[in-house]
Amino acid sequence: MNGIPLHEAAEELGMEVTALRKVLTDMGLPVRSHMTPVKREVIGRVRVRVERQKRGITTAPTAPPPPTKRRRRRRVRPKPIQPDVEATAEEAAPAAGPPGTAEAPADTPEADPAPVAAEAVAVAEPPAEPVTAPATAPDAPAPADQADEAAAAPEEEAAAPAPDKDPGKVRAKPATPRKAADGVSAGPRRVRRDPTPPKPAPVPKATASPGGDVRISASGYAAEGQKKRRRGGRRGGRVSQRDVATNVKATLAKMVGGKPTRSKGPPKQEQVETPQQEEQAEVAKITVAEFLTVAELARLMGTTPQQIIRTALKDLGLMVTINQRLDFDQIEVICADAGFEAVRYDSGMDEADNAAGDAESSDDMRPRPPVVTVMGHVDHGKTSILDRIRRSNVIAGEAGGITQHIGAYHVKLESGDSVTFLDTPGHEAFTAMRARGATVTDIVVLVVAADDSVMPQTREAISHAQASGVPIVVAINKVDVPAADSQRVKSDLLGAGVVLEEFGGEILSAEVSAKTGQGIDDLLEKIGLQSELMQLTANPNREARGVVVEAELDPGKGAMATVLVQAGTLRVGDTFVCGLHDGRVRALLDERGRRVKSVKPGMPARVLGISGVPESSDSITVMAPSRVRDVLASKQRFDRDQGFAQAPSGNTLEELFSRVSRGEQGRLNIVIKGDADGSVQAVSDTLERLSTDEVSVHVVHRAVGGINKSDILLAATVGAVVIGFHVRPDASARAEARRHGVEIRTYKVIYEVAAEIREALEGLLTPDEKEVTVGSAEVRALFKVPRAGTVAGCYVQDGVIQRRLPVRLVRDQIPVYEGRIGSLRRFTEDVREVRDGYECGISIENFNDVKVGDVIECYEVVEVARKLEREPA
Repeated sequence: MNGIPLHEAAEELGMEVTALRKVLTDMGLPVRSHMTPVKREVIGRVRVRVERQKRGITTAPTAPPPPTKRRRRRRVRPKPIQPDVEATAEEAAPAAGPPGTAEAPADTPEADPAPVAAEAVAVAEPPAEPVTAPATAPDAPAPADQADEAAAAPEEEAAAPAPDKDPGKVRAKPATPRKAADGVSAGPRRVRRDPTPPKPAPVPKATASPGGDVRISASGYAAEGQKKRRRGGRRGGRVSQRDVATNVKATLAKMVGGKPTRSKGPPKQEQVETPQQEEQAEVAKITVAEFLTVAELARLMGTTPQQIIRTALKDLGLMVTINQRLDFDQIEVICADAGFEAVRYDSGMDEADNAAGDAESSDDMRPRPPVVTVMGHVDHGKTSILDRIRRSNVIAGEAGGITQHIGAYHVKLESGDSVTFLDTPGHEAFTAMRARGATVTDIVVLVVAADDSVMPQTREAISHAQASGVPIVVAINKVDVPAADSQRVKSDLLGAGVVLEEFGGEILSAEVSAKTGQGIDDLLEKIGLQSELMQLTANPNREARGVVVEAELDPGKGAMATVLVQAGTLRVGDTFVCGLHDGRVRALLDERGRRVKSVKPGMPARVLGISGVPESSDSITVMAPSRVRDVLASKQRFDRDQGFAQAPSGNTLEELFSRVSRGEQGRLNIVIKGDADGSVQAVSDTLERLSTDEVSVHVVHRAVGGINKSDILLAATVGAVVIGFHVRPDASARAEARRHGVEIRTYKVIYEVAAEIREALEGLLTPDEKEVTVGSAEVRALFKVPRAGTVAGCYVQDGVIQRRLPVRLVRDQIPVYEGRIGSLRRFTEDVREVRDGYECGISIENFNDVKVGDVIECYEVVEVARKLEREPA
């Protein structure tokens, strides 16, 4: 299906058409009109994107913690003696103070200088006329910590400088604060003025600031010197001048110690909540891997899989099963709904890689060959094109002519350039393998058959390439066949969101024939042109880093991995970490099995010397032997703590047994062994997608290697079926299977696995009940028989009336009673059945209300095996 129109998709998502159109444009998907078809997978991606925007989730790395806030020192505010009048007393500036002018009140009474020795305090009353004081020598610069405090808390006043030696000079505070050049309040300007005759002063409220300043405030004035609105109420009485002087003296004495006395009251609310909020935020974070199943995520979050399934349906619109894998974006949205913050697991190697990348200079960068992934629908000729380019027969070794593994090949072109090709399987079961191929590639060659046009796997390949932001080069294959129609292919690609260059887009295309070689040179030229535009470079002089494309266990060589080097140079003898395994490079082989000494960026190689079989898409990083142990310990500890290991545990087996005993869900347990990790994962994903609400496939164990005795014992314990993909059991495994009655099935093609497991699942389905009418008889006479009740004289119209089967009495085409036959007689003999065309006597158990003209139907309920309905893609 091509999808639904844009306006219907917007209605389904609850968005405006213009908003949806903008989102699709931002995602790189062309939208021509409101009737442009939108695919279901694109709708799912838009739903995830919108949900993430609503929750404020980003896929960027975790932001650094906010800068530490400088906390202000607490100030001691003594109890005011008089609440009516407010004044501000400050210290006098040092002898070398800055000149300043300010508007000050005309009548400014002074505090009694006797108890204040060398200090002078200005007590302000309501302002009258402004006064300008004479300028003096400049002061020393203000302390740096005071400036920081003023910047961190602009709502506070700037701290005053040290006291002046001259007690006769008093600086008054202006009515409004001036603003500094940077937009932050720079505090009030201060002036020096000659002392005025003493005058009875109102009672001040003195406060010691962290910097040693003294602020005496009255309740009638704001902190900036502005007069407050006076509320109705009774004015307080006056106090003596002695009390004022005593209060000021006590406040200044506290200031001399350098540290104000801390208040015994509770701390500020902000200072109490901040550590708790940080602790709560730390507790709410959970570390997750790149991919998790629903069951693993539920176990990590401490909830049930059913809750995860409901959240995925509500927030993402996805119908998921308990064994379905979720990517990190989906995990992030589900965790956010439950109040968690999902953090992608980082082993510590990424930081080292980033640090090494930052240290690289442009002089170290060298051009590298592009990594090209060949993708497309099954049997469209992907491997045939690669075969024509390599001039070797690759298809001959594949079962059924279908690529079962990811192949990496390095090809030297006639122009002298080189290209690395990744050949991914085209069958829909290998979606995960195609997704891995799209993440490590630079260019995607999308192969479309000219006689078959765009197919479902073609659309999936387009989605993978567009989601990873990889440029596409279209190869229209099989142009030599009579049914080829290139224009139809181009128009279908346009409908799928691939706008070719001839239609005004940026996607290059070439018409080729893998059979005759037509257009192959043109395709290589387009690939080279695209790579030149990308300017691909890498540093070959650093420690190597790459990704595992495929892994397998060779009986003679041990664990082997096909590695694509992304940076640095991989050499024989290097120590490395690969997934949960480590090793030392014993040998490097190219795709033809020839030994090489080193592998440069952008080139593939098979690596020997790994301690175990890694998983596809695992990273491989060369590092010093001293670091290998620490990194491995961190990875294994994370794997153990989070329970991501695939090996079954005792708790898992108990859970399986309890579910089966309760009869909640029919379950088929499977043990999968294969020759390559990519194939094992593909088979596992294919079988798990067959699960429904009634029956499910549970992969108890999956690994690379042959079927051995331990696999049989595990299968016997949980009642599983052992499936081997391109592997065979050994003699001891076969003997153990016969002893325990374990079924072993081996396959070479993915079609056979899916078909036979589907049949096994259909056997676990509850069969449908179907009612089949066996015969019917018409009541023509009634007879009263002692101790037998009413006997109906009947004529069998159709089929057979059998005494063992249930019957239904129908009157005027309405069922009246259902029961069983009490007796069935033919003349005076009891019989087991009466066929059509004969007369008989029938009595129904516990029912005598039979009338002439009624019809007695004899029926049978049979069970019909159900077919497993395939879930929609």
